[in-house]
Amino acid sequence: MQRHPTLFSVDKAESWNSSKKKNMIEIERKFLVKSEEFKKRAFAKNEIAQGYLNSNPERTVRVRIKGAQGYLTIKGKGNESGMSRFEWEVEITVDEARLLLNLCESGVISKIRYEVKFGNHIFEVDEFFGENQGLVLAEIELQSEDEAFEKPNWLGEEVTNNEKYYNSYLSKNPFKNW
Repeated sequence: MQRHPTLFSVDKAESWNSSKKKNMIEIERKFLVKSEEFKKRAFAKNEIAQGYLNSNPERTVRVRIKGAQGYLTIKGKGNESGMSRFEWEVEITVDEARLLLNLCESGVISKIRYEVKFGNHIFEVDEFFGENQGLVLAEIELQSEDEAFEKPNWLGEEVTNNEKYYNSYLSKNPFKNW
């Protein structure tokens, strides 16, 4: 029997461009939001529907429709601080995303995402609807875990490492049931 060469060997994976790997690490902090003041400062607003093909915390596979774009995203388990984790995302058509949403686990999330510039950063503020109505969360992506940033007065308690506030958790355990 003839053996076929592996298309992507483990050895090649280890020597993979380190800058590419670094770009695939998401560093983010998450906060509760204590007022609607962020809405006045928002420069963008998009409706989002998202579901999970796999909501296992070790490797979530998410399908998202954001405005007129579709995305397929794979996220790894967060580190000890909960701030950093592997993230790979590819844009897909909205039609493809709609078809994939039909295959998702139950609990598709509906929310509006507001983008708010504050200081040198952009906060993404999600106002949830449906089963998660009443929950509002803000996220900020950083270049490093110890990067300093200005906190707006509408930012509340930090919930970065609290899995209860992960979207994959909310899809199975909605806010209305807490």
